[in-house]
Amino acid sequence: MFTANTTLMLVATFLPLLGALVLLLVPKEQRRVFEIGSLLVMIVALLISLPFWFGYDRASDAVQWFQAWTWIPSLGVKFAVGMDGISLLLWLLTAFIGPIAIACSFKSIEERHKEYYIWMLVLQTAMLGVFITQDMFLFYLFWEVMLVPMYFLIAIWGGPQKLYAAIKLFLYTLAGSVLMLVAILAIYFLQHKTTGGYDFSIASFQAMAPVIAQQTKTYQYLMALAFFIGFAIKVPMFPFHTWLPDAHVQAPTAGSVILAAILLKMGTYGFVRFLLPILPGATKDLMPWFIGLSLIGIIYGALVAMIQKDMKKLVAYSSVSHLGLCMLGLFALNPYGIKGGMFQMINHGISTSGLFLAVGIVYERRHTRMIADFGGLSKSMPVYATIFMIMTMSSIGLPLLNGFIGEGVILMGSFQAFPWAAVVATLGIILGAAYMLWMFQRVMFGPITAVNEKMEDLSLREVLYFAPLVLAAFWIGLYPKPLMDVMDAPVRKLVNQVNPGFYEAEALAAKQAAAAKLGMRGMAAPAHHEAAPAGHEGVEGHEASEAPAHEAPTHEAPGHGGGH
Repeated sequence: MFTANTTLMLVATFLPLLGALVLLLVPKEQRRVFEIGSLLVMIVALLISLPFWFGYDRASDAVQWFQAWTWIPSLGVKFAVGMDGISLLLWLLTAFIGPIAIACSFKSIEERHKEYYIWMLVLQTAMLGVFITQDMFLFYLFWEVMLVPMYFLIAIWGGPQKLYAAIKLFLYTLAGSVLMLVAILAIYFLQHKTTGGYDFSIASFQAMAPVIAQQTKTYQYLMALAFFIGFAIKVPMFPFHTWLPDAHVQAPTAGSVILAAILLKMGTYGFVRFLLPILPGATKDLMPWFIGLSLIGIIYGALVAMIQKDMKKLVAYSSVSHLGLCMLGLFALNPYGIKGGMFQMINHGISTSGLFLAVGIVYERRHTRMIADFGGLSKSMPVYATIFMIMTMSSIGLPLLNGFIGEGVILMGSFQAFPWAAVVATLGIILGAAYMLWMFQRVMFGPITAVNEKMEDLSLREVLYFAPLVLAAFWIGLYPKPLMDVMDAPVRKLVNQVNPGFYEAEALAAKQAAAAKLGMRGMAAPAHHEAAPAGHEGVEGHEASEAPAHEAPTHEAPGHGGGH
């Protein structure tokens, strides 16, 4: 049995890259070698990542398995790695999606197999690297590297307008990356001016928050907006979302799965890791704008999804709406909202991956994704219809499935911070149920045609790569506590960074509520005391003095129990 440690973390991260280098030596005619070889590499990487789930110390908010090696000493750059609970969940999600993305490619990829699977493996290492790095320079390196394989996956194996979609993706993401780099360098040089040293570590950047807060408002707003735009493009938030539908529609099925499950989460991860803890003051000042854009994204994405004729484009716009909901939770700046936002990121990666896989199945058989071209598939493809239904219900937040928990906790957090925004977000959730059920009804129960009657149901391979997503949807929906536990400590730390005094205010409010409750009891007590014998007064007083200890909620409830 492997033990979770830094070495094993690096092996799990760089094993796909090593596999890609080995496949470079294989002749390009060996299609099965590339398919099975890349799948085995992904599965092994997933298996050796599992000990980290069991070995993670859930009571600690520190970065675990941390290790740093000097890399470029003159610039203060180190090869520093480690994970907290937030990065651990996204790292494991990436390892989990990898084998599924490979397995769904066996039939859909018909040319240049060698290059395709090599790029998939390189992309996997780049994505895993983003979540383990603890150095800003290294983070930016992985952030940029992962753009290259995704560009080629769309540009070579995409649909009819693949070059347009790939270039648009590249330009949008590059623009955001440049803005993020400007903000990183500005803080880096401010750090040197303040301390006299150079240090690219993420911890040192977060420690600069008090110094940044002393700078002019203009400086803080510019830094916050640079980070915001860089990460908002990746999420994507309205109005930076226009690259996403084109990229999803033109990408191969595996590319859409990776885009939805992992790449979009890197934007939300950037908000949690950098913008909120480094620039909390500017974030609060700009919060009305951030909340407004999140709400527009929720409603706009849902309304545009409702009018789509292409199933894949419908699912793509649903991502704009769902991730707007995640951002609303993060910007609540309280434990419920942040935990709900992070939790829903995991849920979105599972449910939307399943939906894109389901669309890919019928596209492989009919070479069309138009809703009007299908109908009655529940008769010819009952297994497919069942799985599609589960993924659809997961996406719209049906109780007992994973989406319900995430949406509920986000609404709790956002209602606590700004009730009016929670009401608007609820409308987006209702619209989401409308467009997803409308699509499902037409595709599965609409009038059946002769072509659809002959469609083959899922093969064993297809059932096997859907199965983990279905199991995960039910597991998280029925028992979300393990995931919430992993996030507890890092979320508490983040709330203390971005919203100091939140937990103290919660504890004070709890004490005041307990005192008020005790006072109301005291008002009813005199009539009882007058009739009672004198010898009982001491017992009454003793019981009253102990009541607050039993009845008042502890100050840890929002961080540790709220999401459960």
